[in-house]
This record gives sequence, C-alpha cells and structure tokens, in this order.
Amino acid sequence: MRDFAFASCFNEYAVQVSDTSSCSSYAANSCISPGMMIPSVQNAVTCLYKTILSNQKQTLITLTWSKNSLSQGLSIAFGDDQSTAVKLATNSRIFRKLKGSKTFEYQGSIIEVFWDLSAARYESGPEPIDGYYVFVVVDSELGPIVGDMAPEASLRKLKTGARMARSSLISRQEHFSGNTVYSTKAQFCEGGAAHDVLIQCGGEGEGLKYPVLSVCIDKKTVIRVKRLQWNFRGNQTIFLDGLLVDLMWDVHDWFYGPGPGLGSGPGYAVFMFRTRSGMDSRLWLEEKMVHKDNLDFSLMIYACKNL
Repeated sequence: MRDFAFASCFNEYAVQVSDTSSCSSYAANSCISPGMMIPSVQNAVTCLYKTILSNQKQTLITLTWSKNSLSQGLSIAFGDDQSTAVKLATNSRIFRKLKGSKTFEYQGSIIEVFWDLSAARYESGPEPIDGYYVFVVVDSELGPIVGDMAPEASLRKLKTGARMARSSLISRQEHFSGNTVYSTKAQFCEGGAAHDVLIQCGGEGEGLKYPVLSVCIDKKTVIRVKRLQWNFRGNQTIFLDGLLVDLMWDVHDWFYGPGPGLGSGPGYAVFMFRTRSGMDSRLWLEEKMVHKDNLDFSLMIYACKNL
C-alpha cells in the first residue's frame, strides 16, 4: 500500500470550515442510514503512542490488532523501525499465551509488557471491547495502558510509587474491507468524548445519478461530496470539541485503480481526521508527526471496497 502525502493534493484555498454543533450548511442533509448496505468489516487497528520518560527520553510504541479468515492477534512494536517485540495469537488453540508478560532491552531501555486477553470480549473487529488489559513499562515508568482492566492490573503488578511516563495516542489507523460503509468511534482529544464516525459512499442504488460521499459525526452530516468520481480528493475543516479538525479524503483508487504494477482491483481509499493545535494553519504531512512537541491526534481509515 502506498503512502499518501495529502498536503500535496490540495489547493491552499480549498479549505472550508463547518461547525459540528450546528452543521448549518448541511441542515437539510440528515445522516444517511447504512441500513441498505452491509457495513464493511474492520480487519486491522494500529495505535501509535509516544511515551516521554521523566528523563525526557522518548519511545514510540505501536499496538496492532489484526484479524483475517485464518488468524487473529496482537503485535507490539517499538521505535521507528517497527521491529516487533511481542506477537500474540488470540484465536488459535495452539501457540497462544493469552495472559503473561515479557521483559527485554531496547535501545538501552528495559521494557516490560503485561497482558491478559483470556476474558476479552470482541464484536466484529479485531480489537477487544472489554475484559482485558495491555500495558507497557519503560525503565520502571508506566507507559501506555489499554483496556478496561488496565488501571487496576497496573496497580497490582507495579511497585508502590512507580512513576507514570507521559504517554499520548498520536495516531490511530483502521483498515476496512467490504461495502462503502465505514463506522467507528474516535476520541479526538485527551479526556474528550468518544464520537460516532460514519462514512458512506452512496450512488445509483439510492436514486442518485452520481456517487456521493457523506461523512457524519454523531449523526450529523459534516461533509457531503457530490460527483465523487471528479472530486476524488479534497479537504474540509470542522470544529469539534473546541478544536479544528482537518478532514481529508482520497478515493482516487476506487474509481481509477492503484496504477500499473500496484495490483488489480479498486485499491484503497483513505480518509483522515487530524486535530490542529494553536494557530497552525498548515495541512499535515504524516512523516512530521512524531517530531512535533505539541502532539496532535490523527485518525486514518484505509478502505477497500468490494468489486
């Protein structure tokens, strides 16, 4: 899958701003119900955390939940090279360890990973919804903690008075396949509410002459793009939780394919939500994300539709 440098695709005057609290520009456009189509299947979720220790040493930690017809599991990687240090199979009766810990050294740091997925509950996707914990300790400082049981488990397993590192979720990527209906939840700021996000591409089957892209947040339409085969790339800025959120899309490969040598079929579309801090007016380039002091959050959805 090729990388997408979104900022190079858009004119600097193409940004529009809408407020999700009123959505006045789209008041007549109620959120399209996905009931007429089977929602797509989520088959991978990748969360990137940046952990800053008390001595200012920084570590990137990546958790990837994946699921396909043959396997389901979790992998945990560290650093820019994404070298996998922990890999768990969560649906196999053989070669799995659903509860345990692992200690190893990485770039001069002692890293401990603790997990318990033995009672985890899943819906259709690869990521558990509750009944589990995963947490990481770097040089005796608690880093990312994931799961509803993580806070209690970390207190039991760590020494009293253990330090808390400063950990931030800076990127979440979700991969879908199936029909052009993508539903997820996203928390765009620390301590903020979890929002329902629905992306749908409708068209001829709904009485429309041309494909139309609709993006809804909490059942309010914030984007409605007509004649999508010509407007296959674009961006808009919305207000959400008091933040500016850049919303960008690239569905070129849905209509024109990924190009010679990149495989057959419609390829992937990409949708990105990225929070913008302060007076920053620049569209985001992914490779700059991990080098910023004031970390923004991004949600990227990679979507492959059925032929």
